[in-house]
Amino acid sequence: MTYRSIVLPVGALLVFGGLMFAKWFGDKQMNAFFDNMPEPPVTISSAQVQQGRWPREVETVGTFAAVNGAQLATEASGIVDDISFKNGSAVKAGEIILRLNTDIEVAELNALEAAARLAEIELERVRSLYESNNVSRAEVDIRQTQADQARANLDAQRARVEQKTIVAPVSGVLGIRQVNLGQYVEAGSAIVTLQSLDPIFLNFMLPEQRLTDISAGQLVTAHGSAFADEPFHGVVTAIEPRVEQSTRNFMIQATIDNPDGHLRPGMFARVELAFGAPQEVLTVPQTAINFNPYGNSVYVIREARVPAQSPPPGNREPAPAGSAQATEQPPRLTVVQRFIRTGARRGDLISVTDGLRAGERVATSGLLKLRNEAVVNINNKIRPEADVSPTPPNS
Repeated sequence: MTYRSIVLPVGALLVFGGLMFAKWFGDKQMNAFFDNMPEPPVTISSAQVQQGRWPREVETVGTFAAVNGAQLATEASGIVDDISFKNGSAVKAGEIILRLNTDIEVAELNALEAAARLAEIELERVRSLYESNNVSRAEVDIRQTQADQARANLDAQRARVEQKTIVAPVSGVLGIRQVNLGQYVEAGSAIVTLQSLDPIFLNFMLPEQRLTDISAGQLVTAHGSAFADEPFHGVVTAIEPRVEQSTRNFMIQATIDNPDGHLRPGMFARVELAFGAPQEVLTVPQTAINFNPYGNSVYVIREARVPAQSPPPGNREPAPAGSAQATEQPPRLTVVQRFIRTGARRGDLISVTDGLRAGERVATSGLLKLRNEAVVNINNKIRPEADVSPTPPNS
């Protein structure tokens, strides 16, 4: 075996091994670099947990209802002879709405009036004869009964004629008519709706636990969906004495002035009812809350101390006098998710009943990018405004 046959394979093996070692060492150093590379911080806005006093309120939903509202209908059948209103017009109580044809009924009424007059004449004649002892008392009683019957028939026919005239039972606003001139209508046919709009009722439900908190005369604030910027104020005027067995709720009725007619029966309303003395609450912006079926949560901001870093052993230099060998890094901000319990809402704020302390800071934007222990930067220039009474009000 020659010298060359030994040296060449050994040299090739050493070169190949050196290359493999260099690649392995480079990959190791690169992986270590990426593993130790700090996570880029997430830019968020923040708000401090505030302590304040809020009125004790309960919020629910309700429905407006007319104090007097009805679907006007005919009591008798007949042909529409006259329509005395315009769609959507206001009417006073007693105003004529519609007339049905009464030609036949009026003719029968005239006949009955004549019969009633004749019965009265016969009664007077028999009374004169009775006073002169020419007829018996029984004859007078018969004529009296006939006269009474004639008057009763006349009154009944007069009522039938009046049934052909529909009048407004209360003052209010009419809707859109359901009949036309010359149309034949059956008894009970709908003509038009009539709604009394001022004042107007507001009906809403509360759970039985609130029964002792509610009394007549309490102030109520309602927000109609069509007039979200305008609150409507009223007072509780009636409380249902019975609790619904199926829902354990009871009904409350408030009365609200409605001079402009903005509120209409059947409209939806958000109801706020104040009771008792104001209470101390902790509040955060609603944008800070992660609303989830399994529980609401916030991201609480806290300072995390960065471990002290020392120079690599091969690059150590003498530390200056009076300084530690390892340099302490400035604290960084991280977030931790915390589950909370929420309470009432007012404007852009929401009360927190459990899980937070006054003075703590929470993230108010960028929540979808956050996770536990995520590093954050705070930029409150992007923070959305949070006001207890925003303008315009939240819908």
